[in-house]
Amino acid sequence: MKKTTIHDSCGNVYADLELPDADEYMAKSELAVRIFKTIRQRRLTQKEAGKLLGISQPKVSALLKGRLDGFSIERLFRFLNALGYDIRIGLSRPHPNTRGEVSVMTG
Repeated sequence: MKKTTIHDSCGNVYADLELPDADEYMAKSELAVRIFKTIRQRRLTQKEAGKLLGISQPKVSALLKGRLDGFSIERLFRFLNALGYDIRIGLSRPHPNTRGEVSVMTG
C-alpha cells in the first residue's frame, strides 16, 4: 500500500501548488464563482447570460466550467457589473517587509 502525505493548505490552492500568479488565479476563481452562482440563482440559460454579459454562449460555457485563462480580472469585474454588482477596490497600509496579496471580499 502506498502512503498518502497530507499537507496543510495556506487557503489558496494555487499557492499550495506553487503556481506563479497564485493570488490572481484565486481572485479570478472567486469572482467566477460569484458569477456562476448569480447565473444559476437567476436561472439564466447560457444564451441569456451571454447576451447580458456581452459574450457568446461558448464563452459563457467556458467561464462556468472554470476555464478562466481567457478572462482578465477586469473583464470579470465588467461581468459582475452587468449582473448588478458594485465593485470596490481597497488598499491596505503598506507592509514593506512582506509581499502584498490580492483577495476578494464579498458582502
